Amino acid sequence: MPFPRKLACRQASGNLHPNGWHSVGQTEVDYGSKSGMTRAIDMQQIADLHIHSKYSRACSRDLTLPNIDRTCRIKGVDIIATGDFTFPAWWRDIKKLLEETTFGSGLYKLKETGDDNVKFILSTELALIYKKNDRVRRIHIVVHAPNIEAVEELNKFLDSKYNIKSDGRPILGMPAEDLINTCLAIHPQFLIYPAHIWTPWFSVFGSKSGFNSMEECFGDFTKNIYAYETGLSSDPEMNWRLSALDKLTLLSNSDAHSLPNIAREANIFDLKEATYKELYGAIKNKDIKKIKYTIEFYPEEGMYHYDGHRDCRVRFSPEESKLHKNICPVCKKPLTIGVMNRVDELADRPMGFELKSLPGFIKLVELDKIIAESLGIKSRHSSKVQKEYNALIERFGSEMDILIDRAVEDLEQATLPKIAEGIRRVREGKLIIEPGFDGQYGIIKIFDREEAASQQSSLF
Repeated sequence: MPFPRKLACRQASGNLHPNGWHSVGQTEVDYGSKSGMTRAIDMQQIADLHIHSKYSRACSRDLTLPNIDRTCRIKGVDIIATGDFTFPAWWRDIKKLLEETTFGSGLYKLKETGDDNVKFILSTELALIYKKNDRVRRIHIVVHAPNIEAVEELNKFLDSKYNIKSDGRPILGMPAEDLINTCLAIHPQFLIYPAHIWTPWFSVFGSKSGFNSMEECFGDFTKNIYAYETGLSSDPEMNWRLSALDKLTLLSNSDAHSLPNIAREANIFDLKEATYKELYGAIKNKDIKKIKYTIEFYPEEGMYHYDGHRDCRVRFSPEESKLHKNICPVCKKPLTIGVMNRVDELADRPMGFELKSLPGFIKLVELDKIIAESLGIKSRHSSKVQKEYNALIERFGSEMDILIDRAVEDLEQATLPKIAEGIRRVREGKLIIEPGFDGQYGIIKIFDREEAASQQSSLF
Protein backbone atom coordinates (compact mmCIF):
# COMPACT_ATOMS: atom_id res chain seq x y z
CA MET A 1 0.00 0.00 0.00
CA PRO A 2 1.43 3.40 -0.92
CA PHE A 3 1.77 5.47 2.24
CA PRO A 4 -0.21 8.68 2.64
CA ARG A 5 1.55 11.83 1.55
CA LYS A 6 -0.85 13.82 3.68
CA LEU A 7 -3.22 12.28 6.14
CA ALA A 8 -5.97 13.77 8.25
CA CYS A 9 -4.67 11.98 11.29
CA ARG A 10 -5.76 13.55 14.56
CA GLN A 11 -9.43 14.36 14.88
CA ALA A 12 -11.05 16.96 17.04
CA SER A 13 -14.40 16.68 18.78
CA GLY A 14 -17.44 16.41 16.57
CA ASN A 15 -19.98 19.18 16.18
CA LEU A 16 -23.54 18.92 14.95
CA HIS A 17 -23.95 21.53 12.22
CA PRO A 18 -27.28 23.26 11.49
CA ASN A 19 -27.55 21.40 8.17
CA GLY A 20 -27.56 18.07 10.00
CA TRP A 21 -24.01 16.98 9.25
CA HIS A 22 -22.01 15.52 12.11
CA SER A 23 -18.72 17.18 11.23
CA VAL A 24 -15.48 15.93 12.73
CA GLY A 25 -12.72 18.49 12.52
CA GLN A 26 -9.37 17.21 11.29
CA THR A 27 -5.84 18.51 11.12
CA GLU A 28 -3.67 17.48 8.21
CA VAL A 29 -0.36 15.95 9.26
CA ASP A 30 2.54 15.84 6.81
CA TYR A 31 4.72 12.75 6.85
CA GLY A 32 8.22 13.84 7.65
CA SER A 33 7.08 16.59 10.04
CA LYS A 34 8.03 16.81 13.71
CA SER A 35 5.24 14.34 14.47
CA GLY A 36 7.73 11.62 13.58
CA MET A 37 5.46 10.07 11.00
CA THR A 38 8.15 9.27 8.46
CA ARG A 39 8.75 5.63 7.59
CA ALA A 40 10.68 3.21 5.46
CA ILE A 41 8.22 2.60 2.66
CA ASP A 42 8.22 -1.19 3.05
CA MET A 43 7.99 -1.30 6.85
CA GLN A 44 4.70 0.43 7.52
CA GLN A 45 2.51 -2.39 8.75
CA ILE A 46 -1.27 -2.25 9.03
CA ALA A 47 -2.16 -4.65 11.83
CA ASP A 48 -5.54 -5.99 12.94
CA LEU A 49 -4.74 -7.92 16.11
CA HIS A 50 -8.15 -9.29 17.11
CA ILE A 51 -10.45 -11.34 14.89
CA HIS A 52 -12.24 -14.69 15.14
CA SER A 53 -12.41 -17.93 13.19
CA LYS A 54 -15.34 -19.91 11.85
CA TYR A 55 -15.32 -21.83 15.13
CA SER A 56 -16.43 -18.93 17.31
CA ARG A 57 -20.09 -18.49 18.16
CA ALA A 58 -21.98 -16.16 15.79
CA CYS A 59 -19.08 -16.01 13.34
CA SER A 60 -19.11 -16.59 9.60
CA ARG A 61 -18.23 -20.01 8.21
CA ASP A 62 -16.12 -18.16 5.64
CA LEU A 63 -13.50 -17.31 8.27
CA THR A 64 -10.87 -19.78 7.11
CA LEU A 65 -7.15 -19.04 6.95
CA PRO A 66 -7.01 -18.88 3.12
CA ASN A 67 -10.06 -16.58 3.07
CA ILE A 68 -8.60 -14.37 5.79
CA ASP A 69 -5.33 -14.12 3.87
CA ARG A 70 -7.17 -13.24 0.65
CA THR A 71 -9.28 -10.59 2.39
CA CYS A 72 -6.22 -8.99 3.97
CA ARG A 73 -4.62 -8.63 0.55
CA ILE A 74 -7.73 -6.88 -0.74
CA LYS A 75 -8.05 -4.68 2.34
CA GLY A 76 -4.33 -3.84 2.55
CA VAL A 77 -3.66 -5.52 5.91
CA ASP A 78 -0.09 -6.67 6.62
CA ILE A 79 -0.43 -8.36 10.03
CA ILE A 80 -3.59 -10.20 11.07
CA ALA A 81 -4.55 -12.16 14.16
CA THR A 82 -5.17 -15.88 13.77
CA GLY A 83 -7.86 -15.69 16.44
CA ASP A 84 -9.12 -18.65 18.45
CA PHE A 85 -5.86 -20.58 18.88
CA THR A 86 -7.30 -22.46 21.86
CA PHE A 87 -9.89 -24.27 19.71
CA PRO A 88 -8.47 -27.70 18.74
CA ALA A 89 -9.70 -27.85 15.13
CA TRP A 90 -8.57 -24.29 14.40
CA TRP A 91 -5.22 -24.91 16.04
CA ARG A 92 -4.73 -27.91 13.77
CA ASP A 93 -5.47 -25.67 10.77
CA ILE A 94 -2.95 -23.09 11.98
CA LYS A 95 -0.18 -25.68 12.31
CA LYS A 96 -1.06 -27.33 9.01
CA LEU A 97 -1.55 -24.27 6.80
CA LEU A 98 0.85 -21.70 8.27
CA GLU A 99 4.62 -21.56 8.55
CA GLU A 100 6.97 -19.04 10.12
CA THR A 101 7.90 -16.18 7.79
CA THR A 102 11.56 -16.63 8.76
CA PHE A 103 13.08 -18.78 11.48
CA GLY A 104 12.33 -17.28 14.89
CA SER A 105 10.22 -14.38 13.57
CA GLY A 106 7.15 -15.37 15.59
CA LEU A 107 4.91 -14.33 12.68
CA TYR A 108 3.45 -16.80 10.23
CA LYS A 109 2.40 -16.92 6.58
CA LEU A 110 0.05 -19.08 4.56
CA LYS A 111 2.19 -21.79 2.97
CA GLU A 112 0.28 -21.87 -0.31
CA THR A 113 0.81 -18.19 -1.17
CA GLY A 114 4.58 -18.30 -1.59
CA ASP A 115 5.04 -14.87 0.04
CA ASP A 116 4.66 -13.18 3.41
CA ASN A 117 2.71 -10.12 2.31
CA VAL A 118 0.13 -11.16 4.91
CA LYS A 119 1.57 -12.22 8.25
CA PHE A 120 -0.39 -13.98 11.00
CA ILE A 121 0.18 -13.38 14.70
CA LEU A 122 -0.86 -16.19 17.06
CA SER A 123 -3.85 -14.78 18.93
CA THR A 124 -6.99 -15.62 20.82
CA GLU A 125 -9.70 -13.99 22.90
CA LEU A 126 -10.68 -15.57 26.21
CA ALA A 127 -13.93 -14.92 28.10
CA LEU A 128 -13.28 -14.92 31.84
CA ILE A 129 -16.23 -15.27 34.21
CA TYR A 130 -15.43 -15.35 37.91
CA LYS A 131 -16.31 -13.76 41.23
CA LYS A 132 -14.24 -10.99 42.78
CA ASN A 133 -15.09 -8.56 45.57
CA ASP A 134 -18.53 -10.17 45.94
CA ARG A 135 -19.48 -9.52 42.32
CA VAL A 136 -19.58 -11.74 39.26
CA ARG A 137 -17.10 -10.39 36.70
CA ARG A 138 -17.24 -10.99 32.97
CA ILE A 139 -14.29 -9.75 30.97
CA HIS A 140 -12.71 -10.56 27.62
CA ILE A 141 -8.94 -10.75 27.26
CA VAL A 142 -6.81 -10.74 24.10
CA VAL A 143 -3.74 -12.99 24.21
CA HIS A 144 -0.86 -13.02 21.69
CA ALA A 145 1.73 -15.79 21.79
CA PRO A 146 5.37 -15.56 20.66
CA ASN A 147 5.55 -19.01 19.05
CA ILE A 148 3.86 -22.36 18.41
CA GLU A 149 5.45 -24.02 21.44
CA ALA A 150 4.04 -21.42 23.84
CA VAL A 151 0.53 -21.94 22.46
CA GLU A 152 0.89 -25.72 22.75
CA GLU A 153 1.76 -25.43 26.42
CA LEU A 154 -0.98 -22.92 27.20
CA ASN A 155 -3.61 -24.99 25.40
CA LYS A 156 -2.51 -28.12 27.25
CA PHE A 157 -2.92 -26.35 30.59
CA LEU A 158 -6.30 -24.82 29.74
CA ASP A 159 -7.61 -28.11 28.35
CA SER A 160 -6.76 -29.85 31.62
CA LYS A 161 -8.90 -27.46 33.66
CA TYR A 162 -11.53 -25.92 31.37
CA ASN A 163 -13.69 -26.70 28.36
CA ILE A 164 -11.89 -25.22 25.35
CA LYS A 165 -13.60 -27.48 22.82
CA SER A 166 -17.07 -25.92 22.75
CA ASP A 167 -16.28 -22.51 21.26
CA GLY A 168 -13.47 -20.63 19.55
CA ARG A 169 -13.69 -18.03 22.31
CA PRO A 170 -13.83 -20.30 25.37
CA ILE A 171 -15.43 -19.31 28.66
CA LEU A 172 -13.04 -19.87 31.55
CA GLY A 173 -13.85 -19.66 35.25
CA MET A 174 -10.43 -18.14 35.76
CA PRO A 175 -9.48 -14.84 37.43
CA ALA A 176 -7.54 -12.45 35.23
CA GLU A 177 -4.53 -12.56 37.56
CA ASP A 178 -4.32 -16.34 37.23
CA LEU A 179 -4.44 -16.14 33.44
CA ILE A 180 -1.58 -13.65 33.32
CA ASN A 181 0.47 -15.67 35.80
CA THR A 182 -0.09 -18.84 33.78
CA CYS A 183 0.87 -17.25 30.46
CA LEU A 184 4.00 -15.54 31.76
CA ALA A 185 5.16 -18.71 33.49
CA ILE A 186 5.08 -20.39 30.08
CA HIS A 187 6.81 -17.55 28.20
CA PRO A 188 7.67 -14.01 29.35
CA GLN A 189 6.67 -12.51 25.99
CA PHE A 190 3.03 -13.47 25.98
CA LEU A 191 1.19 -10.21 25.30
CA ILE A 192 -2.04 -9.94 27.28
CA TYR A 193 -4.47 -7.02 27.35
CA PRO A 194 -8.19 -6.34 27.96
CA ALA A 195 -10.48 -6.39 24.92
CA HIS A 196 -13.04 -3.65 24.05
CA ILE A 197 -12.58 -2.20 27.52
CA TRP A 198 -15.86 -0.26 27.77
CA THR A 199 -18.42 -2.76 26.41
CA PRO A 200 -21.21 -3.09 29.04
CA TRP A 201 -21.41 -6.85 29.35
CA PHE A 202 -17.94 -8.32 28.83
CA SER A 203 -15.11 -5.89 29.56
CA VAL A 204 -12.77 -4.62 32.22
CA PHE A 205 -14.65 -1.29 32.60
CA GLY A 206 -18.08 -2.57 31.54
CA SER A 207 -21.08 -1.05 33.31
CA LYS A 208 -22.67 -4.45 33.94
CA SER A 209 -19.88 -6.59 35.36
CA GLY A 210 -16.58 -4.75 35.06
CA PHE A 211 -14.22 -2.92 37.38
CA ASN A 212 -13.48 0.74 38.09
CA SER A 213 -9.73 0.47 37.53
CA MET A 214 -7.13 -1.78 35.96
CA GLU A 215 -5.65 -2.38 39.42
CA GLU A 216 -8.96 -3.64 40.76
CA CYS A 217 -9.07 -6.20 37.96
CA PHE A 218 -5.45 -7.26 37.53
CA GLY A 219 -4.03 -6.64 41.01
CA ASP A 220 -0.28 -7.19 41.25
CA PHE A 221 -0.21 -8.17 37.57
CA THR A 222 -1.32 -4.71 36.40
CA LYS A 223 2.36 -4.04 35.72
CA ASN A 224 2.23 -6.80 33.10
CA ILE A 225 -0.61 -5.14 31.16
CA TYR A 226 0.95 -2.95 28.47
CA ALA A 227 -2.04 -2.13 26.27
CA TYR A 228 -5.80 -1.93 25.98
CA GLU A 229 -8.25 -2.26 23.12
CA THR A 230 -10.65 0.63 22.60
CA GLY A 231 -13.54 -1.37 21.12
CA LEU A 232 -15.88 -0.19 18.39
CA SER A 233 -17.99 2.05 20.65
CA SER A 234 -15.13 4.26 21.83
CA ASP A 235 -12.38 6.21 20.12
CA PRO A 236 -9.00 7.55 21.33
CA GLU A 237 -10.43 10.89 22.45
CA MET A 238 -12.87 9.15 24.76
CA ASN A 239 -10.07 7.04 26.26
CA TRP A 240 -7.76 10.04 26.70
CA ARG A 241 -10.25 11.31 29.29
CA LEU A 242 -9.05 8.63 31.74
CA SER A 243 -5.52 9.54 32.85
CA ALA A 244 -4.93 6.06 34.28
CA LEU A 245 -4.71 4.80 30.68
CA ASP A 246 -1.92 7.21 29.69
CA LYS A 247 0.85 4.74 30.45
CA LEU A 248 -0.67 2.02 28.26
CA THR A 249 -0.58 1.57 24.48
CA LEU A 250 -3.93 2.23 22.83
CA LEU A 251 -4.85 -0.44 20.28
CA SER A 252 -7.83 -0.57 17.94
CA ASN A 253 -8.81 -3.88 16.34
CA SER A 254 -11.78 -5.07 14.32
CA ASP A 255 -12.93 -8.02 16.49
CA ALA A 256 -14.21 -9.25 13.13
CA HIS A 257 -16.84 -11.99 13.07
CA SER A 258 -16.93 -11.99 9.26
CA LEU A 259 -14.53 -11.29 6.41
CA PRO A 260 -15.93 -7.86 5.38
CA ASN A 261 -15.37 -6.54 8.91
CA ILE A 262 -11.64 -7.25 8.95
CA ALA A 263 -9.70 -4.00 9.51
CA ARG A 264 -12.77 -1.89 10.27
CA GLU A 265 -10.38 -0.87 13.05
CA ALA A 266 -6.62 -1.37 12.87
CA ASN A 267 -3.21 -0.10 13.96
CA ILE A 268 -0.39 1.36 11.87
CA PHE A 269 3.11 0.39 12.98
CA ASP A 270 6.49 1.45 11.62
CA LEU A 271 8.71 -1.53 12.41
CA LYS A 272 12.40 -2.13 11.72
CA GLU A 273 11.47 -5.71 10.87
CA ALA A 274 8.22 -7.63 10.78
CA THR A 275 8.68 -9.91 13.78
CA TYR A 276 6.73 -10.72 16.92
CA LYS A 277 9.59 -9.40 19.06
CA GLU A 278 9.57 -6.05 17.28
CA LEU A 279 5.79 -5.72 17.54
CA TYR A 280 5.80 -6.83 21.18
CA GLY A 281 8.50 -4.29 22.03
CA ALA A 282 6.67 -1.44 20.31
CA ILE A 283 3.50 -2.17 22.29
CA LYS A 284 5.19 -2.93 25.62
CA ASN A 285 7.32 0.21 25.51
CA LYS A 286 4.60 2.42 24.01
CA ASP A 287 7.10 3.44 21.36
CA ILE A 288 5.51 6.36 19.53
CA LYS A 289 8.20 6.17 16.85
CA LYS A 290 6.85 2.75 15.93
CA ILE A 291 3.14 3.19 16.71
CA LYS A 292 2.01 5.73 14.14
CA TYR A 293 -1.77 5.98 14.37
CA THR A 294 -4.95 3.93 14.59
CA ILE A 295 -7.80 3.43 12.17
CA GLU A 296 -11.13 3.87 13.92
CA PHE A 297 -14.75 2.91 13.46
CA TYR A 298 -17.01 5.90 14.10
CA PRO A 299 -17.80 5.08 17.77
CA GLU A 300 -21.40 6.20 17.37
CA GLU A 301 -21.84 3.26 15.01
CA GLY A 302 -20.85 0.84 17.78
CA MET A 303 -23.54 -1.28 19.40
CA TYR A 304 -23.15 0.25 22.86
CA HIS A 305 -22.25 3.90 22.34
CA TYR A 306 -25.43 5.35 23.90
CA ASP A 307 -27.64 4.04 26.70
CA GLY A 308 -31.04 2.51 26.19
CA HIS A 309 -33.38 -0.44 25.80
CA ARG A 310 -33.55 -1.94 22.34
CA ASP A 311 -36.84 -3.80 22.96
CA CYS A 312 -38.46 -0.60 24.22
CA ARG A 313 -36.97 1.49 21.40
CA VAL A 314 -35.46 3.83 23.96
CA ARG A 315 -32.10 5.44 23.13
CA PHE A 316 -30.63 8.04 25.47
CA SER A 317 -27.53 10.17 25.61
CA PRO A 318 -25.80 10.15 29.02
CA GLU A 319 -27.49 13.45 29.86
CA GLU A 320 -30.94 12.05 29.04
CA SER A 321 -30.24 8.94 31.09
CA LYS A 322 -29.37 11.05 34.11
CA LEU A 323 -32.68 12.90 33.79
CA HIS A 324 -34.44 9.52 33.92
CA LYS A 325 -32.20 8.24 36.74
CA ASN A 326 -30.95 5.49 34.39
CA ILE A 327 -34.43 3.92 34.32
CA CYS A 328 -36.26 3.05 31.12
CA PRO A 329 -39.45 5.18 30.90
CA VAL A 330 -41.26 2.35 29.08
CA CYS A 331 -40.58 -0.82 31.11
CA LYS A 332 -39.33 0.91 34.29
CA LYS A 333 -36.25 -1.33 34.42
CA PRO A 334 -32.61 -0.15 34.53
CA LEU A 335 -31.21 0.99 31.20
CA THR A 336 -28.24 -0.71 29.58
CA ILE A 337 -25.59 1.91 30.27
CA GLY A 338 -23.43 2.44 27.22
CA VAL A 339 -19.82 3.31 26.62
CA MET A 340 -20.14 7.10 26.47
CA ASN A 341 -21.91 7.19 29.83
CA ARG A 342 -19.41 4.83 31.44
CA VAL A 343 -16.51 6.94 30.17
CA ASP A 344 -18.18 9.99 31.73
CA GLU A 345 -18.45 8.12 35.02
CA LEU A 346 -14.77 7.12 35.25
CA ALA A 347 -13.16 10.07 33.45
CA ASP A 348 -10.98 12.56 35.31
CA ARG A 349 -10.59 14.84 32.27
CA PRO A 350 -13.16 16.89 30.35
CA MET A 351 -14.65 15.95 27.00
CA GLY A 352 -12.37 17.11 24.20
CA PHE A 353 -9.15 16.69 26.19
CA GLU A 354 -6.30 15.93 23.78
CA LEU A 355 -3.00 14.15 24.41
CA LYS A 356 -0.90 15.74 21.70
CA SER A 357 2.15 13.62 22.51
CA LEU A 358 0.37 10.41 21.49
CA PRO A 359 -0.24 8.91 18.04
CA GLY A 360 -3.21 10.30 16.16
CA PHE A 361 -6.10 8.48 14.54
CA ILE A 362 -8.39 8.53 11.56
CA LYS A 363 -12.02 7.46 11.29
CA LEU A 364 -13.21 5.50 8.30
CA VAL A 365 -16.32 3.88 6.89
CA GLU A 366 -15.75 0.65 4.96
CA LEU A 367 -15.57 1.07 1.19
CA ASP A 368 -18.41 -1.32 0.35
CA LYS A 369 -20.70 0.60 2.72
CA ILE A 370 -19.81 3.86 0.98
CA ILE A 371 -20.49 2.31 -2.42
CA ALA A 372 -23.81 0.83 -1.28
CA GLU A 373 -25.13 4.13 0.01
CA SER A 374 -23.83 6.01 -3.03
CA LEU A 375 -25.73 3.59 -5.27
CA GLY A 376 -28.86 3.72 -3.10
CA ILE A 377 -28.57 0.00 -2.30
CA LYS A 378 -29.29 -1.31 1.21
CA SER A 379 -26.92 -4.29 1.29
CA ARG A 380 -23.15 -3.94 1.09
CA HIS A 381 -23.11 -7.54 -0.17
CA SER A 382 -25.21 -6.95 -3.31
CA SER A 383 -23.74 -7.91 -6.68
CA LYS A 384 -23.76 -4.29 -7.94
CA VAL A 385 -21.86 -3.10 -4.89
CA GLN A 386 -19.34 -5.92 -5.10
CA LYS A 387 -18.79 -5.33 -8.82
CA GLU A 388 -17.89 -1.69 -8.21
CA TYR A 389 -15.81 -2.59 -5.15
CA ASN A 390 -13.78 -5.15 -7.09
CA ALA A 391 -13.24 -2.73 -9.96
CA LEU A 392 -11.80 -0.13 -7.58
CA ILE A 393 -9.56 -2.69 -5.88
CA GLU A 394 -8.28 -3.85 -9.27
CA ARG A 395 -7.55 -0.25 -10.23
CA PHE A 396 -5.89 0.97 -7.02
CA GLY A 397 -4.66 -2.13 -5.19
CA SER A 398 -6.26 -2.11 -1.74
CA GLU A 399 -9.20 -0.74 0.20
CA MET A 400 -6.99 1.16 2.67
CA ASP A 401 -5.19 2.86 -0.20
CA ILE A 402 -8.51 4.00 -1.64
CA LEU A 403 -9.98 5.18 1.66
CA ILE A 404 -6.88 6.93 2.99
CA ASP A 405 -4.44 7.93 0.29
CA ARG A 406 -5.90 8.31 -3.17
CA ALA A 407 -6.76 11.82 -4.27
CA VAL A 408 -10.47 12.38 -4.81
CA GLU A 409 -9.64 13.60 -8.32
CA ASP A 410 -8.08 10.20 -9.09
CA LEU A 411 -11.12 8.42 -7.71
CA GLU A 412 -13.45 10.55 -9.83
CA GLN A 413 -11.65 9.26 -12.92
CA ALA A 414 -12.20 5.65 -11.87
CA THR A 415 -15.70 5.51 -10.42
CA LEU A 416 -19.04 7.29 -10.20
CA PRO A 417 -18.84 10.89 -8.95
CA LYS A 418 -21.13 10.10 -6.02
CA ILE A 419 -18.87 7.31 -4.78
CA ALA A 420 -15.86 9.63 -4.92
CA GLU A 421 -17.93 12.27 -3.12
CA GLY A 422 -18.89 9.70 -0.47
CA ILE A 423 -15.24 8.90 0.19
CA ARG A 424 -14.46 12.61 0.46
CA ARG A 425 -17.25 13.18 2.98
CA VAL A 426 -16.10 10.25 5.12
CA ARG A 427 -12.58 11.67 5.16
CA GLU A 428 -13.93 15.04 6.24
CA GLY A 429 -16.31 13.56 8.81
CA LYS A 430 -19.39 15.08 7.16
CA LEU A 431 -21.81 12.39 8.24
CA ILE A 432 -25.31 11.98 9.67
CA ILE A 433 -25.10 9.66 12.67
CA GLU A 434 -27.67 7.87 14.82
CA PRO A 435 -25.75 6.36 17.75
CA GLY A 436 -25.97 2.65 18.55
CA PHE A 437 -27.33 1.40 21.88
CA ASP A 438 -28.08 -1.78 23.83
CA GLY A 439 -26.60 -4.15 21.26
CA GLN A 440 -27.95 -2.36 18.19
CA TYR A 441 -25.46 -0.87 15.74
CA GLY A 442 -25.69 2.84 15.07
CA ILE A 443 -26.53 4.19 11.63
CA ILE A 444 -24.06 6.21 9.59
CA LYS A 445 -25.44 8.15 6.64
CA ILE A 446 -23.26 9.97 4.14
CA PHE A 447 -26.05 11.59 2.15
CA ASP A 448 -29.19 13.26 3.48
CA ARG A 449 -32.70 12.07 2.56
CA GLU A 450 -33.08 14.34 -0.45
CA GLU A 451 -29.74 13.25 -1.90
CA ALA A 452 -30.52 9.59 -1.22
CA ALA A 453 -33.96 9.89 -2.82
CA SER A 454 -32.43 11.56 -5.86
CA GLN A 455 -29.90 8.73 -6.19
CA GLN A 456 -32.58 6.05 -5.80
CA SER A 457 -34.77 7.58 -8.51
CA SER A 458 -31.81 7.76 -10.89
CA LEU A 459 -31.46 3.98 -10.73
CA PHE A 460 -34.85 3.44 -12.38
